[in-house]
Amino acid sequence: MFIDSHCHLDFAELAPALPQLLERMRDARVAGALCISVELAHFPAVLDLAERHPNLWATVGVHPDYPDTHEPDVSLLVGLAASSPRIRAIGETGLDYYRLKGDLAWQRERFRTHIRAARMARLPLVIHTRAASADTLAIMREESAHEPGGVMHCFTEDWETASAAIDMGFAISFSGIVTFKSAQALREVAARVPDAHLLIETDSPYLAPVPHRGKVNEPSFVPHVAAMLAQIRGCSVEHIAEITTRNFQRLFRVSAQELADAAR
Repeated sequence: MFIDSHCHLDFAELAPALPQLLERMRDARVAGALCISVELAHFPAVLDLAERHPNLWATVGVHPDYPDTHEPDVSLLVGLAASSPRIRAIGETGLDYYRLKGDLAWQRERFRTHIRAARMARLPLVIHTRAASADTLAIMREESAHEPGGVMHCFTEDWETASAAIDMGFAISFSGIVTFKSAQALREVAARVPDAHLLIETDSPYLAPVPHRGKVNEPSFVPHVAAMLAQIRGCSVEHIAEITTRNFQRLFRVSAQELADAAR
């Protein structure tokens, strides 16, 4: 079985067709998915998905691409994280210097807030970094992000960045980007990530993998990411499914019974 470690099922591209989407997940042997929060205003919808469906889990956080939104503090994030056992991580959080320019001190402070909340809540972090790897790693070190650990999601950076995150105990998650023709450098990174630090995701509704590139992405497409990783790493798709599912369980504290319930 497969697990999609990062998706946005509350987004308008996916939410209206949720019953059919969940059925396609089952058909594709995708046993579950982590639904990611990007704004506090939409957090209730993310949590509702996880509380209604045993094969979905949730996070709480505010994405770095949202400058004009409610700014969380540590106590708010910790309180929301404690509001339901279905919440398994803090995020998505991090830095993005690609989409936004200018003085991004607020972004760095928001990232620090999330790391402090994760440490207090004892939950892993879901980290987004784009064109900001040096500052991302520096803040992770300064704020002791190794304590809660977590995942560098939709990873697109170089091996040095991956290696530094791995040294702090973080998983590296690959999305459909790894299947793109232009992503040879990323595939070289994917070949080097140790089994114990590997995750797969869709980041749906975005970044649909080959052979669905250009379509709306969804969790049922995550086996295509696994297939590419198997090709890159010279192993079976079943091995990728096994190790990434096991890593997901360990990182997000999903018990064997929960996974069995999710797979029904």
